[in-house]
Amino acid sequence: MIRGGNATIFVSNMDRAVRFYTDVLGLKLEYRAGDHWASIDAGDGFKLGLHHKSDKAAAPGTPGSIQVGFDVTDPLDQVVEAVKSRGGVFKGVISDGDAARLAFINDPDGNELYLCELKK
Repeated sequence: MIRGGNATIFVSNMDRAVRFYTDVLGLKLEYRAGDHWASIDAGDGFKLGLHHKSDKAAAPGTPGSIQVGFDVTDPLDQVVEAVKSRGGVFKGVISDGDAARLAFINDPDGNELYLCELKK
């Protein structure tokens, strides 16, 4: 059985990335090992691993290399406005038919993230 884990995101500047994920998105820094690694708690057991880019890793923000989604517990428009007030810049909001609404934002390295509101 496999349980737990994280989505690893390669970043070019650890301080800037940690500030974005904690201060702008409002997530919790769980652990940091200098400029090498940071573990971000995104809630409900979902973890993000921020890893400083090495020469062997894909370039941070390479289009299509990673996309991370976060489920929201409040109305999407309300969460989007809260993130904007902390410096987040959204690329757009789309409706995925009757299933969900998604709001897209990039982290400082250009990695695509989205906030998801499931329709009930």
